[in-house]
Formats: sequence, C-alpha cells, structure tokens
Amino acid sequence: MDVLKELKKGALISLWFVFLTFPVMVIKVDPIARTVVWRWHYALFMAFGTLFVYFLAQVFLQKKELTNEKDNSEEQHLSIIHRILQNRFQRTILLAVIAVVALLFPQFLSTYQTNVMTTALMYVVLGLGLNIVVGLAGLLDLGFVAFYAVGAYSYALLNLHFGLGFWTVLPIGGLLAATFGILLGFPVLRLRGDYLAIVTLGFGEIIRLILENWGEFSKGPSGISNISRPGFFGVDLDLQASIIYTYYLMVLLVVVTIFVVNRLQDSRLGRAWIALREDEIACQAMGIDKRKTKLVAFSLGAFWAGIMGVMFAAKTTFVNPASFTFLESAIILAIVVLGGMGSIVGVLFGALILILMPEYLRALSQYRMLAFGAILVCMMVFRPQGLISNIRRTYTFKKKPSN
Repeated sequence: MDVLKELKKGALISLWFVFLTFPVMVIKVDPIARTVVWRWHYALFMAFGTLFVYFLAQVFLQKKELTNEKDNSEEQHLSIIHRILQNRFQRTILLAVIAVVALLFPQFLSTYQTNVMTTALMYVVLGLGLNIVVGLAGLLDLGFVAFYAVGAYSYALLNLHFGLGFWTVLPIGGLLAATFGILLGFPVLRLRGDYLAIVTLGFGEIIRLILENWGEFSKGPSGISNISRPGFFGVDLDLQASIIYTYYLMVLLVVVTIFVVNRLQDSRLGRAWIALREDEIACQAMGIDKRKTKLVAFSLGAFWAGIMGVMFAAKTTFVNPASFTFLESAIILAIVVLGGMGSIVGVLFGALILILMPEYLRALSQYRMLAFGAILVCMMVFRPQGLISNIRRTYTFKKKPSN
C-alpha cells in the first residue's frame, strides 16, 4: 500500500466530511440570545476521526481480500448465524434463549421500552412482507406503505362506522390490502427496474393524497381517533396491560410470519420467485407463469402490510395520512437491503437495528441522525450484500449407479 497516496486520499476524504458536517458540527445558533457559537474543535475531531476510520477501513478491506484469496470454499464464507442455524443443537439453544428473552422482556423493562420493541416487531413483519416482493421476486416496490395505509384505514373506518373489533377486521384488512396489491400488479406486469419503482412510488402517493384530500371518507388530515385497542376475550385492559398484551400479540405474529415466509421460500412458488428475480426471460422460457408469479408476490407482500396496518391503528388508536409517507416505504426498503435481500434472519436484524438505533441514540441529541446515516454508509461500503446475506442454494443431482 502506497502510504503517501493513501494519506493524500484520506486527507481529501476527511476535508470533504468536514465540509458536509460543517453546518451541524461547527455552527451552533442560539435563536433566543441571537448569538452564533463557532465550535472549530468539532471540525478537528471530525477530520481526525474520519482519517482514522478511513485507514481502519483500508486495513479491513485488504485483510478481507487476502482471506478471500486463501479460501474460496463456500463453507468458510458462512456467517456465524448461518453456522449456528445449520447445527440443530446450537439452533435449538439459540431459539430457546430468544423465546425466554421475548417472554420476559416486558417483565423486566419499562412500558416505554416494551412499546418501542412492539414498533420494532411491526417493522420486522413489514420487512418480511416487502422481502417477498423485493428480496425473493426482485420487484422494486417503493409504494409498499400504501398497503400499510389500506390496512390501517380499513380498521379505523370499520371501527368508526360499524363498531367492528380488532379480531374481526384483522383478516379483512389483510385481504383488502392483498386486493390492492393485485390491482397494482396488473398494470405493472411488463415493467421492471426503475420504471416499476416509479409506478409503485406513484401508487403510494395516490393512496396518501386520496386519504388526505377526501375528507368525507377518511376525515382528511385530522385523521381518525379513538380506535379500539385489541380485545382479550371481553376483558377491559388498562393502558399498561394493553401495551404488554399488544407486545405479546406482535411476538406471536412475528413467529407466524417467519414460519409462513420460510415455508413459501422453500416451496415451488418460492423457487419461481427466485428464478424470476435472477432472469425473467429464462424464467418464462422454463414454463413458469410470469404473470401469476408476480401477482402472487404483490398480493402476499401486501397482505402482511395490511395486517400490520390494522395492528398499527389498534396500537396507536389514531391514524392520519402523515403516518404513511414515502419515508415509511424507504425505511422498510432499507430494512430489507441492510439486512440482506431474501434473508429472513437478515431482515429480522435489519429491522431491529434500524428501528431501535434511533431510539437509543437519543443521547446524541441532534447528532443521532448523523451517526445513523454514517453507520448506514459504512454498511453499504463494507457489507453491500447486507448484514446476513442469503445463501445461494445449489442442487446436486447424483446419477443412480447401475447394477
């Protein structure tokens, strides 16, 4: 490694990061006292910190290249999580520990922590739903939040006008969202890549604008409040008990979702999705019905978004169009990409990191989103395949020995 060349490159990168973060790190404006404080020492910290991270990254990348050259076997490239999951005894121990932690979580932590974890689990299910569309079928969907909104408003409106409860509307919200998924799927059957992303983005904005402007139907920007929380056999629950009950309900939904998505991934339909993602023309040439495969992917992904929409309305007891912006779709897509496209375990870790990290970085105050963005950039540089990438499956055909 040419030290001088790398030092010059690292210095330029450090100066560029100082320039980008200058308004946030260096300038502090006090609007009450009408003063400006210049914190130049923060710029020095950013410069030296960036330079140190750059050289650390270069050492890591060189070490990774040497490791890849020495060992090209697939077995050695498996992550620790994959190795544990492939070992039956270790997998059983890991699942038992996770189950105990999940069951005892509300008992040892505060109601606030339980509420935050419930939100994270909701995004786990949303990520797994979008993983069907993006990770398995390879269809870039930027309007996934529209199905989330359909489920939420299905429960809000049916509860407001007809008094229907959570358990009655839960399947209805999922089915309505799946129907909208099919309606979106028909016009975009011939589209791929960026064109598909633009159309789905437009679909999501259409749904949001309808909810925001059709006041007679959706109550407009003011939203719908006083939505009933999930019921428990007619028992009246106070706020704390309701939060704990909602948490356990989300744990159950996450387990069911992981089981169903895993079975779908291993099924013939799942293999058709993967074939569609790898090469659409070759997939069609092999006799797979491309139209049916795409529609099923859109509808199943939308179904889980609708289920979580009903859950969101029941958890917050209030919905309005501001909760279903493009930023929500971007967060869910980031969960899938960060965790690893097509990887169930990766989506689980990605959702927990992306949702819990902003909450636990509140101590950094105004710098938490800066730290959050920097972590995402580092992930895209060092792990572009995601935290836990999906293992590419191989099939071996052995010829039966003749007698």
